[in-house]
Formats: sequence, structure tokens, C-alpha cells
Amino acid sequence: MGEVGDNVQPRSYWRWKKQDFFPEESFQNWGTYRFALSQAHHRFKDRLISRSNDAEEIEELRKQSENDMKRCLTWWDLTWFGFGSVIGAGIFVLTGQEARDHAGPAIVLSYVASGVSAMLSVFCYTEFAVEIPVAGGSFAYLRIELGDFAAFITAGNILLESIVGTAAVARSWTSYFATLLNRQPESLRIHTSLTDGYNLLDPIAVAVLAISATIAMISTRKTSYFNWIASAINTVVIVFVIVAGFAHAKTSNLTPFLPFGAKGIFQAAAIVYFAYGGFDNIATMAEETKDPARDIPLGLLGSMSIITVIYCLMALALAMMQKYTDIDRNAAYSVAFQSVGMKWAKYLVALGALKGMTTVLLVGALGQPRYVTHIARAHMIPPWFALVHPKTGTPINATLLITILAACIALFSSLDVLAGLLSVSTLFVFMMMAVALLVRRYYVKEITSKVNLIKLVIFILMIIASSMATAAYWGLTPNGWVGYTITVPIWFLGTAGISLFVPQQRTPKVWGVPLVPWFPSLSIAANIFLMGSLGSKSFIRFGICSIVMLLYYVFFGLHATYDMAHQQDKLKSMKVDDNIKQNVGP
Repeated sequence: MGEVGDNVQPRSYWRWKKQDFFPEESFQNWGTYRFALSQAHHRFKDRLISRSNDAEEIEELRKQSENDMKRCLTWWDLTWFGFGSVIGAGIFVLTGQEARDHAGPAIVLSYVASGVSAMLSVFCYTEFAVEIPVAGGSFAYLRIELGDFAAFITAGNILLESIVGTAAVARSWTSYFATLLNRQPESLRIHTSLTDGYNLLDPIAVAVLAISATIAMISTRKTSYFNWIASAINTVVIVFVIVAGFAHAKTSNLTPFLPFGAKGIFQAAAIVYFAYGGFDNIATMAEETKDPARDIPLGLLGSMSIITVIYCLMALALAMMQKYTDIDRNAAYSVAFQSVGMKWAKYLVALGALKGMTTVLLVGALGQPRYVTHIARAHMIPPWFALVHPKTGTPINATLLITILAACIALFSSLDVLAGLLSVSTLFVFMMMAVALLVRRYYVKEITSKVNLIKLVIFILMIIASSMATAAYWGLTPNGWVGYTITVPIWFLGTAGISLFVPQQRTPKVWGVPLVPWFPSLSIAANIFLMGSLGSKSFIRFGICSIVMLLYYVFFGLHATYDMAHQQDKLKSMKVDDNIKQNVGP
């Protein structure tokens, strides 16, 4: 199943045989595949209830990559990766788009709302990354706590988030590059007669993706150096935007502060959440971190706290510089400075935005393939994508997969089409992470009693159901309040029920989320609420993608992971038998 033993000669990295893509028993011939399909119901039940464990994710699955990634990162690298992965298209492009269309000057409150929700998710990621330092990030964490099928649904959304997010940033890069050349944002794209939203082809975005991926494939350490330099330049531009923005601020531009009402704040918050989404890439670098227990909390929490403050200040500066009705949707900051007489500043802002988006693409090209690598280690996609190159210590095959798919999407799709779909996927994954943290703290197999397990499930379902009801009531009756007198107390009772009636079974060894279960429960509610604030088109696209994922799972992922899991069980049994024979002797 791809495991390389001590006495086996390592094979070439560049190989293309069927066995490298489909080594599982179910795919050896049409007969075995037909048999596998006939067993789909039994196999689905097996995968639905099966759960991995820390040791399997940290030790066993890593063998599927044949070569180890190099431990070369410190908290300093992770902090700058945090800046590089997050500050990019979200703040420079979506701020103008959402201030103009949904929130008005209250866009700053949208960043506060999404920032609070993001920080709650950061807490959850940090605890998992410290205790399970593997490349799989949330996929690995959910395989352990919620089982194989829940991990697959999350894996599909992670891949969707990675590909669509990368494509969105690449298209934003083109818009700001055009502004830097003193041209209209759409001028460098090729106009076609295709459907609206897909009719502007963007070959520049494809080229930028290819360059970023090439740098990331060469060396993790060198990518970190490049990120330091680019992020430092971007930081200078951000300081300039904030200082110069407030120097030309007019309080009159803040009136009316809520032109679209409170509903607009949360509609915008759900979209600008995309601006915070890059932090999960940092968790995937745990396998390459020298001291995960120390470096990950410092890198993740430190960078995200500073970024949240920066976002709020930048959003407020934009809202005070220019009337929200005059904000440019594509290059908001550049045009805003031009409107206050600082024409030269728009080039500096465009350069800073380009630097920011470049680092987002660079860190994405580093972090996202780590997700893919671990997903392939579990055989949810062909294990060929799990291979780590022996010289570079990077997953080149996984990087190529993400880059090629993102380039195809970036060539056709506009940013507004991408952002809504991306936010649903991101919020869903973060919500699942908070559920997984509650399960990790309160349930341990063969230790937690059946009664406590039932109580935990009931209370978690109360939290999720009440959060969904709150979001639905907000969407249907934004000015009402009666519904909240029912939904909010149910959420409170569900959370209090876990706190009072379900004993914690696990205590974090090094670093843990404070105020459990309240923080994870609040994270569930916040993410579901923001999901409910998105438009129906985003959910239709999300639903279509989910159906495609499920079809893939039924015809491939289910059987590959089933064979992989049972092969691992056989290997463990053989090792136990060998140990018994050695102890007994001849």
C-alpha cells in the first residue's frame, strides 16, 4: 500500500504506473471494482463509524509519502507566514466591494464580526496543531475526532477552498497590476462572449500561479525567506495606508453609517471572512516546524491578533476617505487616494497590494498542497499525490494538482463568483473544527461511558440546531426579536449542558483553548450565522459541489480508504504476531 520498509530500495519520484495511482485491491481489475461497488453499503457503514488516532496520523500515514518533509521552520517563520497568507485580496479588494454593495461605512463592524469568529477558529486550530503536528491540518484532526466520512466531506471542502481561493487571489493580482500600469482593472483581461461572470479570461493570473508554485516546490526554507522580504514591504505599505488614510479622513463620509441596515453588516462579514481564511495554512506546516508546541501558538495567535486590528483600521480608513457610494469595487484603496489628491499614492498602494497577494499565493502554494498530501496519504485521492520529493522535501505532485486546477478556474471566473462559494466552504470547515474540539475534550474511546456519549451528542445537536435556527430567523426576519428568545436560550442550555453534565476526558498537554465548551460553541454559532448571511447562489454552488464530492466518494474514495484502513489493520496484526513469536522463541 505504498509503505517503504527499511530493506526496500526507494523508487524514483517520477513514476506514472497504474499501481502508483490505484494500488488498492478494489481497483486491480473490473471484477474487483464491481465487487467493491456491491459492498458499498457495508463499506459506508464501516467508514462512517471508524476513527483514526493521533499515532496513526503522526507516524503511520507519513510513511505513505516515502520521504519526510524537512523540519526547518520556527515561530518567526510561522508569524510571517501568517501575515503573508492572510493579508492580500481580502482587505484590498473585498473591502471596497462589500462597503459599496452591502455594509457602507459599517464595513469596519463586518471585519470585527468576522475577526472575532476567525479568532475562535484560530484557538481550535492551535490546540489541534500543537497535539497533532502533521501536514493534514483540519483533515487529520477530523479523521481522529469525527471519523472518516466527516473527514472526507471536510477534505472536499478544503480542496474546494484551496483551489477557488487561489484562483480568486490570482485574478485580484491582475486587477492591481493593471492599476499599477495606470490602466482600468479589467483592461488586461481578454473579453469574450461567454456568460457574464465567466467572460473575462485572465492569462496573467495563470502565469502568477505558475511562478508561485515553482518557488514553493523548490524549497520551504527559501520560500520563507522570500515571504519575509515581501511581507516586510507589504507592512510598510499598510502602515502608510492607515496613517495617510486617517490624515485625509472626513467624518462626514461615515454618514449614513448603516445604509443597508444591520443585515448588511453580516452579509459583508460572511464575504470578508475570506480575508481571514489563510491562517489554516499555518497549521499544515506543523510537520515542518522545529518545536510545534512553542512555535505554533506564537505564530498563529500572534499573527492573527495583529492582523485583526490591522483589518479594522484599514477598513475604517477607507470608509472615512471616500463616500461609500464612490468606492471603486475593484481597486478601492488606489482610487480612494486618487480622489483625495494623492495620485502618486495609488501606485504605492497597488504595489503593496500586489506584494500582499503575491505572498498569499506563495504561502498558499506552500500550505495547501500539505493538505492534499495528507488527504492522499489516507488514499482519499490517489496516493501518488502524497509523495514528497527526496531532495526538495516538498510535495511537488500535490502542488501541481492545486496549481493546475486553480489556474483553470482563474482563467475564467470573476472574483464575486468565487468569493461567495469560498466563504461557504471556509465557514463550514471552521464550524466542523469547533465540533471536533468538543468531541476531543469530552469523548475518548473505551473510556467515556455510553450515557455521557449520548448526552454529549444531544447537547452538540442542540448547539448546531439552535445556531441554524438563529441564522434562519435572522435571514427571514432581520428586524424581529421574538425568535431569538427561543433559539439563543437553547444554544445556551446546550453549551451549559456540556459544561455541567459531561465530564472532560482529555486535558491538553501543552496548550489548550480557554473557556471550553463556551469558546468552541460560540465558534459553531458564529460560523453558522455567517453562513446564513450569504446569498442563495453561494449555497446552490456549494450544494452542486457537495453532490459531486459525494459521487466521487461512492465510486472511488469510499473503496480506496476502506482498503487502506483494512490493509493497515492486517499490517498491525502481522507485527503483533511477529512480536509474539520473537518473545516465545523457537
